[in-house]
Amino acid sequence: MAGSPSRAAGRRLQLPLLSFLQGATAVLFAVFVRYNHKTDAAFWHRGNHSNADNEFYFCYPSFQDVHAMVFVGFGFLMVFLQHCGFSSVGFTFLLAAFALQWSTLVQGVLHCFRGGHIHVGVESMINADFCAGAVLISFGAVLGKTGPAQLLLMALLEVVLFGINKFVLLHLLGVRDAGGSMTIHTFGAYFGLVLSQVLYRPQLEKSKHRQGYHSDLFAMIGTIFLWIFWPSFNAALTSLGAGQHRAALNTYYSLAASTLGTFALSALVGEDGRLDMVHIQNAALAGGVVVGTSSEMMLTPFGALAAGFLAGTVSTLGYKFFTPILESKFKVQDTCGVHNLHGMPGVLGVLLGVLVAGLATHEAYGDGLESVFPLIAEGQRSATSQAMYQLFGLFVTLMFASVGGGLGGLLLKLPFLDSPPDSQCYEDQVHWQVPGQHEDKAQRPLREEADTQA
Repeated sequence: MAGSPSRAAGRRLQLPLLSFLQGATAVLFAVFVRYNHKTDAAFWHRGNHSNADNEFYFCYPSFQDVHAMVFVGFGFLMVFLQHCGFSSVGFTFLLAAFALQWSTLVQGVLHCFRGGHIHVGVESMINADFCAGAVLISFGAVLGKTGPAQLLLMALLEVVLFGINKFVLLHLLGVRDAGGSMTIHTFGAYFGLVLSQVLYRPQLEKSKHRQGYHSDLFAMIGTIFLWIFWPSFNAALTSLGAGQHRAALNTYYSLAASTLGTFALSALVGEDGRLDMVHIQNAALAGGVVVGTSSEMMLTPFGALAAGFLAGTVSTLGYKFFTPILESKFKVQDTCGVHNLHGMPGVLGVLLGVLVAGLATHEAYGDGLESVFPLIAEGQRSATSQAMYQLFGLFVTLMFASVGGGLGGLLLKLPFLDSPPDSQCYEDQVHWQVPGQHEDKAQRPLREEADTQA
């Protein structure tokens, strides 16, 4: 099952050789990364602050929630495949641990590089986890068809493009995207989908029997973690006070409505009116994605409910009808259905942000307009102009994601990266020691004899 001895020897060396990425990252940290003034012992108290003023106390609870989403939520959401649970959770762990370090450097250079150094604090940790989330979304599209060396190379490229895209949108175009409908979900989904298209395997039917479900209850652990903590995800980096309060409320109501929409549509399109657990695990989360861009805006509770219900409906229909079309017509083998959970709801979220930005007025926001739309408050843009910039940001994101996914796919096809053969896709045994499957042959008769006597 594990392949030829030469392939096994190659796998034995690949990840240890790739450890130079950690060494190179450590050197770059030593040269460039420093604590910011809110963290450095030498600078904090010079501002005559009290310990209670430190941003740690305001931001760390949100960081904890986002961190749990990345490492627990995303990992367990993908354990539904019968023979691919180790890869789902284990490679999530590997990719996120690498991406958060590499992203600290990339986003640090682009966003907080001063005096020749990158200055880090709690906000840097949240931004790095956001980037790791985008990488894991892309991972969901190629789960079971790629090895760890390929995935690390994917992350190396994607983190750079994620940082550049985010810099262009937020700093050059002045786009607002508090919860990442555009910069995280849309980018991560379409990067992964184009990557999957380039890596298309026409003979993947050889592994179709391994795509059976293992335990949807385990996958629901990931769903529940993501569902509970998503308000923190969307509110983590919004302005303190009213902005964070609105982001949490809007996400809270949107998630509730998307859950109801998912149950309703799943029963409607399901066989004999029965619910499909795949829909519940995924589409119920679409409400968190769809209000990402507009979460800090004056969406209103009604708007959040309407958007969430629409997202749950669209996502469920996507799982039922559009996923087969993606593979048959567009040659996209989307293992986890990231197009339905992150792609389509992400685009809907961007369009919702366009609508709400176009309706922004001083009357609706009062003095709070400056914290949400500073360029409108300063008279540099009209609401209509801001809406057009929001829409243009979607096209920029799709361009970065498509070009990056295409380039990444070409790189991942390099033969020395040891992609698993078609007949061994969706199979943990290619890369993991699975209990009971790798025993020494000489010991198996003893084990069988002991089992017989017992």
